[in-house]
Parts: sequence; structure tokens; C-alpha cells
Amino acid sequence: MATTLLMALALMLVIEGLLPFLAPKLWRETFRRLMQLTDGQIRFFGLTSMIAGLILLLVARY
Repeated sequence: MATTLLMALALMLVIEGLLPFLAPKLWRETFRRLMQLTDGQIRFFGLTSMIAGLILLLVARY
């Protein structure tokens, strides 16, 4: 279980690093836009991401 969690974390870091590595100007612009969002908008995005992740985990298990 710990190995799987570590592998998932490593994969997340690789995916998170792709945009800043491949398109730093686009990443900077995206981050600037994120800073302009309200707390509620950011929370909604976080909730949506968590739900999508849980659904993907359920689909992957079956």
C-alpha cells in the first residue's frame, strides 16, 4: 500500500511539472488568473477535482 501511494505521488509530481517545463509563459499566465479567483471559486475547483479523482479511482478498481 505504501509503495502504491508513493508511486501515485511521484506520478502526480511528474504530471504537475509538465506544464511549467514545457510552457512556462502559459503556466505563469494560468497562475496569474488563478490568483484572481475568489475563495469560493477555488474551493469549487478543488471539490470538483477531488470528486473526479474519486470517480477515476472507482472506475480503475473495477
